[in-house]
Amino acid sequence: MGAKSHRAPTLNDVAAEAGVSKSLVSLAVRGDVGVRPETRTRILDVADRLGYHSNPWARSLVRGRSQMIGVLLDDLRSGYHTDVVHGIEDEAETNGMSVVMADARRDPALLRTRLERMIGLGLDGVVIVSGRADSAPIGDFARRVPLVVVGRPAELSPGIGQVSNDDRAGMRLAVHHLASLGHRRIVHLPGSPRPAAVARREAYLETMRELGLEDHASVVPGIESLLGMLAPGDADAPTAVCCATDRIAVELIGELSDAGVEVPGRLSIVGYDNIDFAARMRPTLTSVDQPRRSMGSLALRQLTDMLDGADARHEIATPTLAIRRSTAAPER
Repeated sequence: MGAKSHRAPTLNDVAAEAGVSKSLVSLAVRGDVGVRPETRTRILDVADRLGYHSNPWARSLVRGRSQMIGVLLDDLRSGYHTDVVHGIEDEAETNGMSVVMADARRDPALLRTRLERMIGLGLDGVVIVSGRADSAPIGDFARRVPLVVVGRPAELSPGIGQVSNDDRAGMRLAVHHLASLGHRRIVHLPGSPRPAAVARREAYLETMRELGLEDHASVVPGIESLLGMLAPGDADAPTAVCCATDRIAVELIGELSDAGVEVPGRLSIVGYDNIDFAARMRPTLTSVDQPRRSMGSLALRQLTDMLDGADARHEIATPTLAIRRSTAAPER
């Protein structure tokens, strides 16, 4: 008995077994409408029995595309970033595309290096999930492949697509929610000097003015300063806080617990991002929800449009508010 061959079956093997030409097998495998249904069924049955699998790299050479896109993250540890990536992956799967991923670790120099390597792989385009992907590190790459950024960099060169959250609308939701509960002394804990955090801070101040609460508005520089404002019996002490991010809100709740300050009894807290942990911590955290998976899906769709010749555009996603137990009416 001869040794069994481990050679992978080819188009020629399928054609010989099915009694058709190699070109007809190729058409059937890639789903060409010119093949009669009964013929396609017979060819695919033979291909399945023989264990034939079409070669995606060979197909890409014919199409002039790799059908592979890169996703370059700012921080792989961030739940926000991974949710965006899941949206990208789901949309890529729908479009028959594969995803290659890398982590820039919040380092602009590393972001540029890894972007260069991704493009060197012959990928069709790259989605960058980062608020730090400013024009300086990535602008020249946009002339080589389509780029779409998910986030709010300080500046983007023309020709780079963008998907961002409406940060101003999200912070307005947070302030209106606290005001509707009866809070007046609402303060803000800001984030970084990046554009998204700046937009949230400005929206907080504008909304407080619109509600006639400007006399109670205060941007507190840090958690320690906020704790110093919570003296027992102080009638002017804040009763609620809008945090620029969930990370800040989670840290604040921990510090308040250590100080014996009840949430939401003494202080109501709203975060921003609606990370997974927001629904699992105690008390559960009211938070502005960015539609992260939808943002990833929008980014991939825009990238495929750009591959087909469309111009880059800026798409803005609308946030909602996830109301949980960290907010309640102020104690009287």
